[in-house]
Amino acid sequence: MSHDLYQKGIRKIQELTNSPDDDPTGFMDIGEAFSDIAPDLKNYVVEYAFGGIYSRPGLDNKQKVLTTITALVAQGKPQIAMHIKTGLSVGLTGEEIVGCIMHLIPYVGFPSVINALTVAQQVFNEQGVSVDTSAVTAAE
Repeated sequence: MSHDLYQKGIRKIQELTNSPDDDPTGFMDIGEAFSDIAPDLKNYVVEYAFGGIYSRPGLDNKQKVLTTITALVAQGKPQIAMHIKTGLSVGLTGEEIVGCIMHLIPYVGFPSVINALTVAQQVFNEQGVSVDTSAVTAAE
């Protein structure tokens, strides 16, 4: 069963990142950097997070990634950059990602949102993504 769950997780990662078979995890950090001290971490991440949780029905990939971004903003975790890239990969727009982050101001506070927007801005610059702010400036 474990091998099947691992393969299911790899397929889900490929679906989320558009990664080819020769680099199935693409930009996704699955814990390979810790192979010298925790060689089984990669298996847990792939099997549990992607083979189990991300593969569950009920939400589409965009909703799953937005939910993940929300949780990472709230916790102030550095993995947000990877999941912003994943969001772009599954078809989220820069406006949707920024909208999600901005929506969190009353719930997580300005510092968490500013930190997340800093990361989003870096990812957008790396990926060549521009954000249309005309709707925001028109509302002012």
